[in-house]
Amino acid sequence: MSAVTPPVRTSTGSEFLLGLKLLGRGFGMYAKYPGQLLLGLIPAVIAFLILLAAFVVLVVFLGDLGAWTTNWFAEEWSTDARNAARLLAQAAIAVGAIWLAVVTYTSLTLIIGDPFYEKISEQIEHRLGASNYPDLPWYRTLPRNAMDSVRVIGTQLVLSIPVLLLGFVPFAGQLLAPIVGLLIGGWLLSVDLTGIPFNRRGTFLRERRKVLRQHRALALGFGIPVAALSLVPFANILVIPAAIAGGTLLTRYVHGERI
Repeated sequence: MSAVTPPVRTSTGSEFLLGLKLLGRGFGMYAKYPGQLLLGLIPAVIAFLILLAAFVVLVVFLGDLGAWTTNWFAEEWSTDARNAARLLAQAAIAVGAIWLAVVTYTSLTLIIGDPFYEKISEQIEHRLGASNYPDLPWYRTLPRNAMDSVRVIGTQLVLSIPVLLLGFVPFAGQLLAPIVGLLIGGWLLSVDLTGIPFNRRGTFLRERRKVLRQHRALALGFGIPVAALSLVPFANILVIPAAIAGGTLLTRYVHGERI
């Protein structure tokens, strides 16, 4: 890997493309650290199965949920209008659930697989040049990392409400809700995926958000593709270990370190 000195100023487009490039380099880590990254697939698979089971339950009861959410205003409508309202409600619930699964999947995976991902991040840090940050054992870092992920999940749950409501807007809502969901999800994923290397530097969640806001295009260029890839069945399992690697590179970049 070549040493890169972060530019003092970069355009929004350049930073967005750099975020995408760092994610691509994260996928390239599969060739450099195949054992570690493949081991990182285990918690990703576990989290995927948990969310898949939850989504199956949602699908089973989706018709009832659609009826329940529209009964209070559409009960007296004609049959066709009532059915259309229920279908729109079901679509909105499904969109909200998919978006919520996308953004909570990473946090859930990070909580389950913290020891694996700490090791992946540490290996990349050491390969790029020894830093003065302490390599604490995973049981020391797990509580902080897990709590940060839980707080991110809380933010995701709050933000899922307006995205869900947006999906109820006829026609335009079904188009805008996924776009807004990707933007919000991309940002939150960047915050979450950089947690391990940021925490290693003593830069915790509040300050991490502040730093990433100064590089918002970079964070979105990194996080939006992760969110989009997470919509592809089974692809999200491969994404998380690579995104942890890319998130470590992103962290080093915003700290002015060699990447």
